[in-house]
Amino acid sequence: MEEILTRILNNLVGRVSGPMSFRILLQPLMATILAVRDGRKDAREGKAAYAWALFTNPEHRRVMLRDGWKSVGRVYALALVLDAVYQGIALRWFYPLEAVVVATVLALLPYLLVRGPINRVFGGRTRKGRPP
Repeated sequence: MEEILTRILNNLVGRVSGPMSFRILLQPLMATILAVRDGRKDAREGKAAYAWALFTNPEHRRVMLRDGWKSVGRVYALALVLDAVYQGIALRWFYPLEAVVVATVLALLPYLLVRGPINRVFGGRTRKGRPP
């Protein structure tokens, strides 16, 4: 088990300087752009912060996950494909778990971390002009 974890860690670190390293910046940037767009939309509609509402509002969790996945799903799929290509070039093998970890870190994590705070930033401005 220790050998597997060491291999995974070494392979993950190698992605930063290896071929196709542009995606390390490009994919989080795309996820962030989508999160800003969706966070502003949430603020206009008076919705709660996305990640917080996912964990605290179980009645609407399924709808919210579908909405979020609709936005970031293509970026996630692209992250999986690009990581598979990277693995083929650099590692000459495909490790599906590594691809899922990389896609999650590059696409889902930035989306979840940015959408809620953007909602808060723009929500404060939007709510001031609304009637009570």
